[in-house]
Amino acid sequence: MSMELEKFLENCQSQMGYTFRNKELLRNALTHASGADTPYQSNERMEFLGDAVLGYVICKHLYEKLPNTLEGDMTKIKSSVVSRVTCQKLCKQLGLDKFLILGRGLGRSNRIPDSIFANTLEAFIAAVYLDGGMEAARRFILRVFEEEIDEVSQDSDANNHKSVLQHYSQKNLGKIPEYKILDIKGPEHRKSFHVQVRVGDQVFPAAWGVTKKEAEQRAAENALAVLYGFPIPYL
Repeated sequence: MSMELEKFLENCQSQMGYTFRNKELLRNALTHASGADTPYQSNERMEFLGDAVLGYVICKHLYEKLPNTLEGDMTKIKSSVVSRVTCQKLCKQLGLDKFLILGRGLGRSNRIPDSIFANTLEAFIAAVYLDGGMEAARRFILRVFEEEIDEVSQDSDANNHKSVLQHYSQKNLGKIPEYKILDIKGPEHRKSFHVQVRVGDQVFPAAWGVTKKEAEQRAAENALAVLYGFPIPYL
């Protein structure tokens, strides 16, 4: 390993707050397929492992942190926390994006796909796991994702589906949900509201509620079900 590469890897370790015993793991984690001599020297396999380690650590943490939260709501929180958008954002916030080893053509381009940043963070997590074990990976993940976990968990308090949907929509779709009353039925003292939510051009199944607030929460829950591939709870 050249002195220049050693210095490069030392700077990366200092930036990320983790020192590797096996620096080849770090080198592989930073190497995109475009900059690797062979596919086995890129970070693609490590990305696969890192994704699994990240998911496990976040799931276990949510299970222990949120004892009164049901499985479906924990799944929604976890999906938001480990999303590709979150991973690419954190990669840049950590400064890991400055240490990518890319092929010349990609490295010179003005626009590097965001997916590469997300993949690199997952590969780095795998490298920490392979180098220091699950406890080292857990400490790193919770340090890096702590703020994101707290933010999304707070939004989900009391099954606040509107807050969860707004957080998801802003982060992953770049839009804010819009709610529309489609119909109102019943006498003045016992009205029911039929509400539909739209995010950008995407319209989700409407839901009824005995109050406008309840109908909006149910409509938001329908939208989250569609976005996460769950059965629609209110038809």
